Amino acid sequence: MVLAYLLIPLILLVCGGDLGWWQAWLYSILILGAGIGGRMLAEQRHPGLTAERQDRGIIQNAKSWDKVLAPLMAVSIGYPMVLVAGLDHRFHWSSEFSPWLILNGFFLVSLGYAFAAWALIENRYFYSVVCIEVNRGHVVCDSGPYALVRHPGYAGNILGLFGIVLALGSVWALVPAMVASVIAVIRTQLEDQTLQAELPGYPDYAQRVRYRLIPGIY
Repeated sequence: MVLAYLLIPLILLVCGGDLGWWQAWLYSILILGAGIGGRMLAEQRHPGLTAERQDRGIIQNAKSWDKVLAPLMAVSIGYPMVLVAGLDHRFHWSSEFSPWLILNGFFLVSLGYAFAAWALIENRYFYSVVCIEVNRGHVVCDSGPYALVRHPGYAGNILGLFGIVLALGSVWALVPAMVASVIAVIRTQLEDQTLQAELPGYPDYAQRVRYRLIPGIY
């Protein structure tokens, strides 16, 4: 897991070809802090969660469509973004962004990653794939960020995607951001349908928390 997260800033810096690129270093701190730090806090609160997220039995029992979407989403929200943004910085494909746009981008990245990490820490059953494990005591999580939207992990990551576009000053990064967002929305829809059909208490929860990703909109 640590190596997977370290690969993201490595790709960014290698593609950018500029060790003095301060946005790349700041983004690297944010992605490592939220990704690794969030999982450490989640493990501290829910011992065994990290192992369960990689449990072969759970992964094998995942919905057939999620065996495709889960890895696709995991890859799309990280590597293509930094690959394109890094090359954009190296070859100057985009015009220079103003400082306030860059700072707003980092604010969105920080907010999105913090929201996604909060969801992971809050939900004891935040599995890496869509799999209903009632026999393991799988129940609805309706506290923390789940009181605001039904899929806060996805919501936070999507917000972070568009924050990266501004923070790293890359218009071309909008392309992988849009692709990753579409994948996330499709997975959200399918996961929500599965939870409503198979997880006891979820339909009532969906009545209380009406929106999947964006309060008041969707």
